[in-house]
Amino acid sequence: MDKQLVINSAEECVKIALLEDGRLMEFHQEENNQKFNVGDVYLAKIKKLAPGMNAAFVNLGGEKDAFLHYHDLGSNIKSLLNYIQIVRSGKFKSHLLKNFRDQEEIDKNGRLEDVLQPGQNVLVQIAKEPISTKGPRVTSEISVAGRYLVLVPFQDKVSISQKIKEKSERDRLTMLVESIKPEGFGVIIRTVAENRKVAELHADLEDLVNKWEQIFNNLRAKKLPKVVHTEMGRASSILRDKFSEDFTKIYCDDEDLTEELKELLKIIAPGKEKIVEAYKKNQPILEFFNVEKQIKTSFGKNVNISKSKGAYLVIEHTEALHVIDVNSGNIKGKKESQEQNALDVNMQAATEVARQLRLRDMGGIVVVDFIDMREAKNRRKFYDHMKEEMKKDGAKHKVLPPTKFGLVQITRQRVRPELSIKTFEENPNKNGEVEAPIVIMERIETSVRNIAENGKAKKITIHLHPFVAAYLKQGIPSIRKKWAWNYKLPIKIMPHDAYKYLEIHITNEKDEELYSESN
Repeated sequence: MDKQLVINSAEECVKIALLEDGRLMEFHQEENNQKFNVGDVYLAKIKKLAPGMNAAFVNLGGEKDAFLHYHDLGSNIKSLLNYIQIVRSGKFKSHLLKNFRDQEEIDKNGRLEDVLQPGQNVLVQIAKEPISTKGPRVTSEISVAGRYLVLVPFQDKVSISQKIKEKSERDRLTMLVESIKPEGFGVIIRTVAENRKVAELHADLEDLVNKWEQIFNNLRAKKLPKVVHTEMGRASSILRDKFSEDFTKIYCDDEDLTEELKELLKIIAPGKEKIVEAYKKNQPILEFFNVEKQIKTSFGKNVNISKSKGAYLVIEHTEALHVIDVNSGNIKGKKESQEQNALDVNMQAATEVARQLRLRDMGGIVVVDFIDMREAKNRRKFYDHMKEEMKKDGAKHKVLPPTKFGLVQITRQRVRPELSIKTFEENPNKNGEVEAPIVIMERIETSVRNIAENGKAKKITIHLHPFVAAYLKQGIPSIRKKWAWNYKLPIKIMPHDAYKYLEIHITNEKDEELYSESN
């Protein structure tokens, strides 16, 4: 698989597109003035307690206070609080925990007011960014993430990713990390550490200990709240967490960020920094790599399913959950092949649903209404495929088996606001908005392809508003000629002054209507 990272750095935000074989799989936007990011660590003060929720509100310096639940304190919160106190008093001079005396662990079913009080200093880490009207959610179980390892102070144990299955490799990694980790720190071994050499893991661990030293130095700050550790930028963190040998190129249109990415690759993948390339063409980088078009066609309410013959998804959002309906469109088959058609559409839809969850970063509960299948073996085949596609998703998730009504329930962790991109544009004919023309072009082409593949016509006429008709006929070769050549189907464009801007009708040689749309 050919993986590319395309990064557009503008004054107001950084846009990051992850492409797999040219197809947009993930899209991230990071506002340059965004205050709270997942992974940032703050030295803050408890503002007030909420005994009814067994939680506290923490002042991080934002408009909304952060929410800290008792279960997010961590069992070693008393050690952390004591550490903060003695470091700020100047009684503890080293960032290492070898000589630090641990405190007793708290009761997992205890009460927050027995541990924290208003005005008390506390070290917290952003677990969820602010979503809608809610402030950030924080935890006091501090962890510092690296490429292969995660450093967890006050834990003093080694854990390993469940995705590393081979027992001999699990034992090797655990024994290796046990021998190099500093006393008083716990370490989580990430999946990407599999088959890595001791030198790589040791270098990663040293980098994490250095980051903890920076946190230690910042604990003495006089003015609170204060950010004592900030995660790297979204582009760098994506590269850190997702980089693999499959990456062939990383393009960035900002020179400073390009150098930053090269320096990061020197650390996490020495010798690979040469795949980072500064983009210097005049055409905007997201247009050049076809990202803008894919954004327009992937973030609307209706999403075409790639490689299907007209099937599409309808994506709706409610306050409590997301609902996705799988529609077979114009796909028709013989009665005896309906079950196979349903399986084929569902398999393709499962791939697109998994992509949409990653692309939009949809979280919470997602209910997908797939096409009903009668045979148990087909339902099992489809369910296995759905789970396999979801394995590509780095977010924590769970996929339940389809119900007898064809519904599949998915839960997916959400730590950031869902990415919502406007795909409608100003209507040039009247007030209001219409769907982006590029989306309409995609649908027209899909209809033309289906007509050609199903042999519904020997030649067709596309009836359109004069503006759209002119767009299809301009250029050498024109879009009309490209479609006619690609689908071996003669195409005539017929403009109509009376049509709405995005009204479309397609007829065959007998003037029978094969497709129509009016916006």
